[in-house]
Amino acid sequence: MSTTAVSLSMPAVPRRRRSPQEVAAAAPVTGEKRVLLAAPRGYCAGVDRAVIAVEKALDHYGAPVYVRKQIVHNVHVVSSLEARGAIFVEENEEVPEGELVVFSAHGVSPAVVNSAADRGLRTIDATCPLVTKVHKEAVRFAKEKNHILLIGHEGHEEVEGTYGEAPESTTIINNPDEARTVQVADPDNLIWLSQTTLSVDETMEIVEILRGRFPKLQNPPSDDICYATTNRQSAIKEIAPRADLVIVVGSANSSNSVRLVEVALEYGAKASYRVDFANEIDETWFEGVASVGVTSGASVPEVLVQDVLRLLSEYGYASVEEVVTAQEDILFSLPKELRATLKAAGDPDYKGVKSSNLM
Repeated sequence: MSTTAVSLSMPAVPRRRRSPQEVAAAAPVTGEKRVLLAAPRGYCAGVDRAVIAVEKALDHYGAPVYVRKQIVHNVHVVSSLEARGAIFVEENEEVPEGELVVFSAHGVSPAVVNSAADRGLRTIDATCPLVTKVHKEAVRFAKEKNHILLIGHEGHEEVEGTYGEAPESTTIINNPDEARTVQVADPDNLIWLSQTTLSVDETMEIVEILRGRFPKLQNPPSDDICYATTNRQSAIKEIAPRADLVIVVGSANSSNSVRLVEVALEYGAKASYRVDFANEIDETWFEGVASVGVTSGASVPEVLVQDVLRLLSEYGYASVEEVVTAQEDILFSLPKELRATLKAAGDPDYKGVKSSNLM
């Protein structure tokens, strides 16, 4: 008989949530309790398109539908689609030959597209059109013999896809420190591109550092940071100076959600936290807090925000002021591979609709 000790973890015990009365007794609140709710928030057009693509593929092709990487960076979205029959994989090699695979909203490199073809996989490309725009810019600028300084987070799927379009002509810049030290062979033929979900302020800080070192650095023809990222950051900049606490709903691997926490703190919020779900909120955060800012990343369904608002209401934050800084009415058509199938099947939504938002 083995005498090796086996360590067994204790089962998780639900934490007792402190009552509103206990929180109020710990630190009284001065002033009226209220919520400052950011608008716009949540789903952007690219996320909506990608989620619909998987939903419609499941409807028309049946389960399983394979998805390379997370279709969008949100644990609730992924688990909800898994419950319907989507199977998420890391690489094409995990997909049985001949099966259907959906490429995520973050985009893929040409090498990934080629590997799918080599395995005889049927594909639906759900890459956000704004990411596709950056890919096309990378290809064009590389052909024109420019070297590309790609501002983004190395290892992020979007950056991997863009880098893969012209790897010999691209250098990734992760942060201001790298901008200060990067070496280039030809400083007269440089252009910068960026990941679409970055902090607007930090990106421009990096650009200014690069331009100080390389005066002939060219700008991309249009802003690479997507409208949704910019709008959500603008809304939280408006809210942060008025908020004792900011709660950002979004997943840890969602770049734009993480940036919202950073922007809130930078622009004056006394505290800011990111949660996936309302039950992750620590009620001690409410001690002495009169105003709570609430927003969500661009891959977050509204149902999760409403859960947070319900919890806040239980703790006395029933008054909600929506802070509107922009109006969004952008819709993207569904991937062309899927549109043809839906149109042939007589599906009236073949051009694209708003997703179910996973309610």
